[in-house]
Amino acid sequence: MAKDLTNSVVDRKNILNNNFAIQEVYRQIGFYGIKYDGKYRFTKQQVANYFEVDIRTIERIVEAHKEEITESGYEVYTGAQLKKFKDTITHFINEVRHRDVPDTDVGNMPETPEDRQAVANFFEEELDNLSRTPQLSVFTYKAFLNIGMLLTGSEKAQELRSAILDIVIDVLNQKIGGKAKYINQREEEFLPSAIREYNYRKTFTDALDNYITENKFKYAQLTDKIYKAVFKENAKEYRQILQLNAKESVRSTMYAEILDLIAGYENGFSALLKEESETNGRKLTLSEAHKLFAKYESLTQATLTPLREKARSLMASRDLAFRDALHEKLKDYINEVSAEDYEKFIGERSMDLEKRLEENRDVFRRLKDR
Repeated sequence: MAKDLTNSVVDRKNILNNNFAIQEVYRQIGFYGIKYDGKYRFTKQQVANYFEVDIRTIERIVEAHKEEITESGYEVYTGAQLKKFKDTITHFINEVRHRDVPDTDVGNMPETPEDRQAVANFFEEELDNLSRTPQLSVFTYKAFLNIGMLLTGSEKAQELRSAILDIVIDVLNQKIGGKAKYINQREEEFLPSAIREYNYRKTFTDALDNYITENKFKYAQLTDKIYKAVFKENAKEYRQILQLNAKESVRSTMYAEILDLIAGYENGFSALLKEESETNGRKLTLSEAHKLFAKYESLTQATLTPLREKARSLMASRDLAFRDALHEKLKDYINEVSAEDYEKFIGERSMDLEKRLEENRDVFRRLKDR
């Protein structure tokens, strides 16, 4: 799905929240500044020079998108903070000009002598101007990228956007081995949720057997009722969006939160189905079961709405970011994917399903036997 970074806040934030991709962008594209307070910092003039635009162009973008760019790391230094930053610049220039940088200080400097020299040259020319300014606009690397994703009319910005999108795709493929369809299984909560849902699914199908008259459509139709209640799509629609073939399990691609909510629906409706059948002293027809499900939704509306809203947002947002899959019926629920989610699904906390099974075999066996 083509992404237009200049027009989509969600797409921009998804990139800026993906620290794994940002690290690779930095490695491939570079653009070095002064490391201050743990992050590389760049002045407004540096950013304008990189994109080969007038400084007023950068100012207009900042003004038009102030909240977004501030969130990505833009600050205005004044007073003591400005003095400290200027002192850091002076120290940096002295380190580059007068002696080799000790090994212990390498982390505070750009990565090659040429890069250090270029930054020193820039700030040496700017130092006189900086000494006279009462405030200074400063950008982190993410804020610099944010400008590049918003800036039109700059060939350098267009090239940067194209490179960023390619890098994001490459990093995701490298992390998950091209298995985006099953990225949900890399989360540590997936297996416990899948096992719990499997058990509640058995409760649900047993209830359909015991309390609804024989009908070959009852399993598919009432399962679709639950799917549509949770995420507005039936199984066929979900398969088409994720491009699943007939042999691929729908639930094996669902996130833990979705499985937990489905389990809740299955367990709750099973109990209501049993109660209604026993009260009437007979099995219900499929038509009566459909009406009972509508009653179940009405009874649980207030309780389940917050969980359903969260589940829809997570599913729509993650699938767009990780699987490039758009759930049209959930598009109003799309938000950016958090940095925590990137860590959860492609970071050190994530793991292939086979490896997690092997490392936690005894735990999962106990969960399944409950």
